[in-house]
Amino acid sequence: MRLTDGDLPPSMSGSCGACVNGKFYIFGGYDDKGYSNQLFFLDLHSSGQYTWKHINNFKGQPPTARDKLSCWVYDDRLIYFGGYGCRKHNELNDCFDVHDASWEGQIFWGWNNDIHVFDTRTQTWFQPVVKNSPPQARAAHSCALLGNKGYVFGGRVLQTRMNDLHSLNLDTWTWSGGIQINGRTPRGRSWHTLTPVGDNHLFLFGGLSEESEPLSDGWIYSIKTNEWEQFQHLPKDRPRLWHTACLGKENEVMVFGGSKDDLLSLDTGHCNDLLIFQIQPYSLLRLCLDAVGKSSVLERQVSCLPSKLLQQALKKITFWAATKYRQQKRNNSVE
Repeated sequence: MRLTDGDLPPSMSGSCGACVNGKFYIFGGYDDKGYSNQLFFLDLHSSGQYTWKHINNFKGQPPTARDKLSCWVYDDRLIYFGGYGCRKHNELNDCFDVHDASWEGQIFWGWNNDIHVFDTRTQTWFQPVVKNSPPQARAAHSCALLGNKGYVFGGRVLQTRMNDLHSLNLDTWTWSGGIQINGRTPRGRSWHTLTPVGDNHLFLFGGLSEESEPLSDGWIYSIKTNEWEQFQHLPKDRPRLWHTACLGKENEVMVFGGSKDDLLSLDTGHCNDLLIFQIQPYSLLRLCLDAVGKSSVLERQVSCLPSKLLQQALKKITFWAATKYRQQKRNNSVE
């Protein structure tokens, strides 16, 4: 854990975070003062104190204030899509779906389906002209990048949680339209994650269903076959929503945080455990290091390894020893 200083972002929910060239950017969100369209960044390459900076000397027009949006990182740009927020009457347009039950005077709340781009090299906001029909306005959806295409799945508008999949060509700004899937599709959901795996797959996990049921299912979408396949051997007692996910070094999808309940109706505490899903076979090196780490016989011979492999093997030995200790501790507490 590292302490930070500088222009600390306010505590918010529904903000959107992403990394570009070692800098972590946070945009938007919601707190007791309302919705935000402020942008902050933290330089993760700093050797000393981590210092937040508020980007307020930008060029161009930023998005309207919103939360529950998502983004892609492409060509040193942050490309934002969707979200829920408020607009003034003179800011309403076809990219905004008004929440019929929410307005006050000249202020309207609702869902967005517009694209806004922040170029980190020039500190410039711009809104590209997109081609074809965009997805329906939404929030609490998920986004993932494969090649030059940004994918969008699910999300919520009004009382509907969707299960549609769209892609946007980030070179030509052309929407695919709703992708017609071959075979089964996942249930509609919001507050889920979509993680790119390799060059041709997306991994969908968790979320909140149309019936407000926390979900623990996982699905893999293949770009080549245009099919969803349900991921097997998932723990059924580990539903997640409001979580984050990223790809590990061995193409594992790592899920952290979130909640196992709908926080808007029942909050039994946030989750702090780490879920790891092996999507593709491990490398031979990884399998060998795990075998060394688990074996007391091989452990006695580990000093024979070259120095580079020795350091990796020692880390595995420490990891598996700690894992074994925690398991024994849990077993003893049950007994």
